[in-house]
Amino acid sequence: MGSYVQNDLNPGERIVYEASLHWMIYLGPMLLLGVGIVMSVPGLGFGAMSGGLALLGVALLWLLVSYIRQRTSEFAVTDKRVIIKLGWLSRRTIEINMSRVESVQVDQDILGRFLNYGTITVIGTGGTKEPFNLIDDPLAFRRAVQAEQG
Repeated sequence: MGSYVQNDLNPGERIVYEASLHWMIYLGPMLLLGVGIVMSVPGLGFGAMSGGLALLGVALLWLLVSYIRQRTSEFAVTDKRVIIKLGWLSRRTIEINMSRVESVQVDQDILGRFLNYGTITVIGTGGTKEPFNLIDDPLAFRRAVQAEQG
């Protein structure tokens, strides 16, 4: 991690916490891959082999997209700001100075609490709200922001 964040640091600024997307982004493609494999095995009678092969193709493409999404998403807390970068071909960046961050809201459902992932919403002054889904260890991200705010 860190290519965008590392290159965007101001002189004297240091990273205090980095987060990434949780492995749950792979759950959907992996389930579809499993169904495609089962359907592709001749003689099992679960469906047409061509349908299983089509599912395999879709699952592999979805898996690739999820991998690229995970590798190109960066979430960092520095001693001066919160930096979030999403995307590869189409990039979205959010940088909020620490003095402009009012709070970081964390939303976790039961599965998210159990597997330690959730949605963080960075709330800046002026009512700006930026939600980001499937963040690994969202409470640690919020603690890092709170620690830097003093």
